[in-house]
Amino acid sequence: MRRCDVLIVGGGPGGLAAACAAKKSGAETVILLERDSQAGGILNQCIHDGFGLIRYQQVLTGPEYADRAIKEAEDMGVEILTSRHVVKMSADRRVTSYSSEGIEEYDAKAVILATGCRERTRGNISIPGSRPAGVFTAGVAQNLMNLHNIMIGRRIVILGSGDIGLIMARRFTLEGAKVLAIAEIMPEPTGLARNVSQCVSEFGIPLYVRTTVSDIIGKRKLEAVELSDLDERGKIVPGSARRVECDALVLSVGLIPENEVAQTANIRLLSNHAVDTDKHLQTCIEGVFSCGNCRRVMDLADYVSEQGEMAGRNAVRFLKGDPMEVWDEEKSNCMKKGFPERDTITCTVCPNGCQIKWDENSRSYLGNACPRGMVFAEQERSDPKRNVTTTVPVKGERQSLRPVRTKTPVSRDEVLQLAEKLRTISILPSVKSGETVFTYRSRAGEDISVITTAGQ
Repeated sequence: MRRCDVLIVGGGPGGLAAACAAKKSGAETVILLERDSQAGGILNQCIHDGFGLIRYQQVLTGPEYADRAIKEAEDMGVEILTSRHVVKMSADRRVTSYSSEGIEEYDAKAVILATGCRERTRGNISIPGSRPAGVFTAGVAQNLMNLHNIMIGRRIVILGSGDIGLIMARRFTLEGAKVLAIAEIMPEPTGLARNVSQCVSEFGIPLYVRTTVSDIIGKRKLEAVELSDLDERGKIVPGSARRVECDALVLSVGLIPENEVAQTANIRLLSNHAVDTDKHLQTCIEGVFSCGNCRRVMDLADYVSEQGEMAGRNAVRFLKGDPMEVWDEEKSNCMKKGFPERDTITCTVCPNGCQIKWDENSRSYLGNACPRGMVFAEQERSDPKRNVTTTVPVKGERQSLRPVRTKTPVSRDEVLQLAEKLRTISILPSVKSGETVFTYRSRAGEDISVITTAGQ
């Protein structure tokens, strides 16, 4: 049995930040257990940008954010152990995990649970119809496309307007697929307004609210789905059903905190399966803390990291007998959700998502909370630009991919053209993160570098 001051279960953004903060606060031995073969959690498959706006004051992709968090923890002396599947924890903070080396046991003075969340599946929402191949959750589709080079379909319907589903709608489009419809049972999208604007509206993808999948059609393979309108009580409107021919149905219908490890120690959970903590992020067991999406699903990885840091500091304060910090619940999910306001520009330079409008009377912009918002809005009116993120295959390695992005934004009107060109290239296995793998000559004559965001 190994002994340590602080043990973290989960190597996503929350767990990595917690481990780093615990070390900074004076913990001598900090061990992090991660079940995947590399730390970073869900960030590794989130090749899109939008991460790091708060924490690093930069726009990063998921792999770039993960690389920074991992390096910070390693530089602080955190011991990161991957391919460790934690199966049990006792009330006296003893943790059991499995690895290729067999059963491992840890005796920790403090434990931080950062186990994240999982997706709701078809079984959770009880869609009627047959059980053909071709039905995926958004996260599984993202994993298959971004990590394993597997295209799930060419004619796609998405049920639910959560952020992963909205982002994947754009991802499918950039890969040449056709997103036929996004159906949402609520009267407004549930994802962020910025994603509704930049991932759906800009690509002309139909988004139908008060709409659901009322039937799944197909025997061995998905052939079509039936969409039906819903009334204000959430009941199907008679006669509204219409058939949509498709070869893939993607479910983006919510997230569930993942707390099976917490349950083995009889830690109190809320009705939504989230860990119940006090204001210090401590569970009903003294010395056991929880942070990130296993405690409460958050909009941004930046918030998860910030909460993880507090959990790490409080774990050490617990060991020292010092007063612990209090988490402010109000700042976790403050971003604008649903449809963008009419005739506005949804600002993306910070997480606030300000709805900025040009006022003809005053000849000025209204609604921006900072000067950067005004600059962004002016750019959007004159020449909107976008970063392009995708993956390219590695030569000689059929299912090996590297995420890439434009080093500087390209004109919005050229996004699809650049994405099409990137579908034709491959790179050498020796390419390192940050190296240029393609140069795109824009219509304005500007050379746009495309760089890798993860590599050797």
